[in-house]
Amino acid sequence: MNVLQLGLHPYDGALRLQHQVVAARREGRVPDTLILLQHPPVITLGRRGNEHNILASRAWLAEHNIEIHRVERGGDVTYHGPGQLVGYPIMDLRQHREDVGWYMHCLEEVLIRTLGEFGIQAGRSPGNIGVWLDEQRKIAALGARIERWITYHGFALNVGADSSHSRLIVPCGLADKEVTSMEEALGPEMDMGGVRESVVRSFVSIFGVDAREVALGDLLPLLERT
Repeated sequence: MNVLQLGLHPYDGALRLQHQVVAARREGRVPDTLILLQHPPVITLGRRGNEHNILASRAWLAEHNIEIHRVERGGDVTYHGPGQLVGYPIMDLRQHREDVGWYMHCLEEVLIRTLGEFGIQAGRSPGNIGVWLDEQRKIAALGARIERWITYHGFALNVGADSSHSRLIVPCGLADKEVTSMEEALGPEMDMGGVRESVVRSFVSIFGVDAREVALGDLLPLLERT
């Protein structure tokens, strides 16, 4: 599996890159690829996203340079911003297991294991996708798209994300739930690099793959159609 780490990257550019990698993976030009990054402030709406769950006005969001994107993933409304580790696994499930439920369960397990490495006990909430510290506090959101068994979109783990931004939305459409982060749970400033490394280790273990770091410049030529 390729692992591509992009740092802080605009959402629209990352979405275009995902589409390119999905097409290349379908055609066998690239192996499974995990993209890890952070986004500038952005709100995304999934396929069943309800715009009423965006609490701030469009004018206020534009004034504060917070974009809104409606995308193909599952789920409702989600906020992304600096301090949040976002992962986009682009995988051919035909090479693993053709089972959507299994895939989502594995993504949750990757994050649960990662949090466990930092001493944070996390788990699942019955009936709610994502990773939770308890049934009220969500620490990671999941929203995937699977087309002809190729996955994209993925997960967002709140490492040191500013939880005040979550008040701009009703996170995932769950008005009675809260959003938390690793920093809120542990106190000291978190090392994003260490969290990324833990996510990769957990991903390798859960999915039974080998990880190979790649640079964007090395990947782009493989995405061009011949």
